[in-house]
Amino acid sequence: MKLLKLVPDNTNIRFLRWRVPFYVISLLLMAASVTLVFTKGLNLGVDFVGGQMIRVTFVQTPAAPVAELRETVGSLGYGEPIIQQFGKPNEVSIRMKLPEGSDANAGLADEMARNITAKIKATHADARIDGVDSVSGKVSGELFKTGMQALIASMVAISIYIWVRFEWQFGVGALFALVHDVTLTLGLFAVTQMEFDLNIVAALLTLIGYSLNDTIVIYDRIRENMKKFRRMPLPELLDLSVNETLSRTIVTSGSVLITLVALLLLGPNVIFGFTAAITLGIFVGTYSSIYMSAPILIWLRVNSASFVPTESDIERQERLAREKA
Repeated sequence: MKLLKLVPDNTNIRFLRWRVPFYVISLLLMAASVTLVFTKGLNLGVDFVGGQMIRVTFVQTPAAPVAELRETVGSLGYGEPIIQQFGKPNEVSIRMKLPEGSDANAGLADEMARNITAKIKATHADARIDGVDSVSGKVSGELFKTGMQALIASMVAISIYIWVRFEWQFGVGALFALVHDVTLTLGLFAVTQMEFDLNIVAALLTLIGYSLNDTIVIYDRIRENMKKFRRMPLPELLDLSVNETLSRTIVTSGSVLITLVALLLLGPNVIFGFTAAITLGIFVGTYSSIYMSAPILIWLRVNSASFVPTESDIERQERLAREKA
């Protein structure tokens, strides 16, 4: 019985043939993403802008009346509430941004929480308030700062690791691919205005790890082939390396995508943004490993001699003496 193969043996796809147009497209998408982030901005969640989360359980109904609850809370004039299922179908979380001036007067946030909970109890007799959590604007600002620092630090540390394991050109290529993946994911959140919170930062860190893993597999094969095929032109060698790892790349990405698509279609709303970020990240991470991290080695002038250890004069004399003997 023959095993099912998603990718035939000895594939010979010329990926590097289209490296220039794909690089141009990627650079344009990155520029558009950065522009959208700075002009349209990200829809920062309560974690980053400060706010309150009120947990409510409707004890006498099987499912929470989300539409009615949104209208009830919205009528108070504090802005549009973010209501998500929290656990069971009859449990929800209501997230609200802090009112203006709450940084100087903490009583405004407490007053908003009291008004919202009182309105919910008056409108829905079976509503039970399970808790009220508040995040100040100062704390949330620190969370956003440390979250961005974590993303940058992880990318730099990864690039240094690849630099040490391979060559500096590989570190630059990996860093560029990671910046590409993170930038396009941020662009998605700027376009869709999905809420950007700590869960999304966790998704971006997960994406960085996945993209790095795929890149290292390809880089390792490139290094092996550089030692094996010293005279092969670099574009052909890169194509060979990508084709040799193509089966592993497709199987790994495909199996992860099956789970992610199921979560997107059937999963709870509370993790939708997290799942969407990783789903896009799988696509762009796989794409960048092939079309970003590999072709850049050509422009950075990597060659077979990069992995040949340099020979000192003494070592050369000893080698020649052994050969004559």
